[in-house]
Amino acid sequence: MEKQKTIKSPVNISGTGLHSGKKVTLIFKPAPPNYGYKFKRIDIQGQPIIEADIDNVIYTPRGTNIEQNGIQVQTIEHSLAAIMGLGIDNILIEINGSEIPIMDGSSKQFVEVLLKAGIIEQEAEKKYLEIDKNITYINPDKNIEIIAIPSDKFKLSVMIDYGTDVLGTQNASLNRIEDFEKKIAPSRTFAFLHELEDLLDNNLIKGGNINNAIIFVNKSMTHKKLEQLAKVFDKPQIEVPKKGILNNVKLKFPNEPARHKLLDLLGDLALIGMPIKAHIIASRPGHYSNIQFTKLLRQYIIKNKKKKKNSVFDINTPPLYDINKIRKILPHRPPFLLIDKILEMSDKHVIGLKNVTMNENFFTGHFPDEPVMPGVLQIEAMAQTGGILALSSVPDPENYTTYFLKIDDVKFRQKVIPGDTLIFRLDMLSPIRRGICQMKGVAYVGNKIVMEAELLAQIIKIKK
Repeated sequence: MEKQKTIKSPVNISGTGLHSGKKVTLIFKPAPPNYGYKFKRIDIQGQPIIEADIDNVIYTPRGTNIEQNGIQVQTIEHSLAAIMGLGIDNILIEINGSEIPIMDGSSKQFVEVLLKAGIIEQEAEKKYLEIDKNITYINPDKNIEIIAIPSDKFKLSVMIDYGTDVLGTQNASLNRIEDFEKKIAPSRTFAFLHELEDLLDNNLIKGGNINNAIIFVNKSMTHKKLEQLAKVFDKPQIEVPKKGILNNVKLKFPNEPARHKLLDLLGDLALIGMPIKAHIIASRPGHYSNIQFTKLLRQYIIKNKKKKKNSVFDINTPPLYDINKIRKILPHRPPFLLIDKILEMSDKHVIGLKNVTMNENFFTGHFPDEPVMPGVLQIEAMAQTGGILALSSVPDPENYTTYFLKIDDVKFRQKVIPGDTLIFRLDMLSPIRRGICQMKGVAYVGNKIVMEAELLAQIIKIKK
C-alpha cells in the first residue's frame, strides 16, 4: 500500500509578490491524512482557510487565483507544483498576504525549503485519480488541446508554439514524478517584451525583476516604456537586442519555456485534490485551459465515483432530516412526497432515503401482479433529494422552490420492488451560479446501483 505524505516540520520562505510587489512570508506546516492542500490567511482576522480546490478558482490571467468566502490567494501555481511534484498529499500553507511570492520565477526555492522540512509517510493510503477513457479539452480558436490518456503512472508532455522566431516550437516531458525536482522545478516563467506593456498599463508586475522572468524580445518598445521597465526591474537601463532574451539572461535548459509551461500545468492539476495516474499531453496550454481541463477531470471523478462494498450507507444512522423537517423545506405532500429521510449532506452532496412499501398507491396499477416502482417516480424521488441540497444554499429555503430544467444520461439498472430501501446520493457537478444547480445522482438498493441520472435545476423564490 502506497501511503500519503506530509512534511515533517514547519518551514518558512519569504519573497515578493510578482504583481503586488508586496513582501510576503509562507509557512508550510504538516497536515493530517486526507487534509489536502489548504492556505490560511494569517494576516486577516479569524485567519480564514482557503482550500486549493478547482471550484475555488476565480480568474487566471498571468496566474491562477483562488477565493473562498470572499478571501483570495493569488498566483498559487508554482508553490502547488512544488508540493505535488514532491509527492506531498497533505499540507497547510500559512500566508501573511494575498499573493504567493514569485521567488526566481520557478518552483526551485519552494522545493528546496520543502525538502529541508523533510517529507514523511502517514498512516493512510494514497488515493489516485485513475481514468478508463480519454478525457479531452479543446479550444479551437486558440489551437489549444489537452488530453488525458489512461496509464498506470503519471506522465506529462507539453508542446508550445507562439508563432515567433525568437522562441519557436518547444517540447518538454516528465515521465517520472521523481524527476520533477531537477528537470522541471528550476524552469522560470517567461513572457514576450511587448506583453509587458499591458502589465505595466494595468499596474501589475510591481514585484518583477530581471532575475525572476525570462523576457523574449520580438518587438520594439518605446523609450518611455523601456524607462518604466528599468524602474520596475531596478536597473539603470534595459538592454534590448534585436532578437533574443532581455539583458542576455542565460537559459537553464534549451527548452526552459516549455518546461515552465509543464510546471504551470502540474500546479494547476494539483487543484484536483489527488495525484493522477494518466498520461497528459498538452498543446499550447495556459492557466485558463489548464483550469478548464482540470474541471473535466473533477467531473469525471464525480460521475465515476464507486462505493466499496459494505461501505455505501448506514441506514440505521439517525437522520439529518426526518419527514417532518423535509415537509418544511419541500412543497410536495403525500402521495407525491417521495423521500422519507435525509441521511447526510454537505455543500457538495446529499444522501436521501425512501422506504418502498406495498402500500404505495402506484403499485395498484403499475404491474399489480409483479409490482415495480415506476422509473419516472424514481427520478422524481431523486430530484426531491437534490432539491433539498439545492435549497440548502439559501438562508430561508421555505421561501424558495426548485424547478428541474433538464434530465440527462438516465440509466435504469435494476428493478425496484416493495420492501426495497432506496438510497439516493447526489453530488454537485459544479458550484451553484445564478441559482443554477447541476448534479449527478446515483440510486442504490443495498450495494447495487439501480438507477442514475444527471439533473439540472434552478432555485426560484416563491412569489407571495
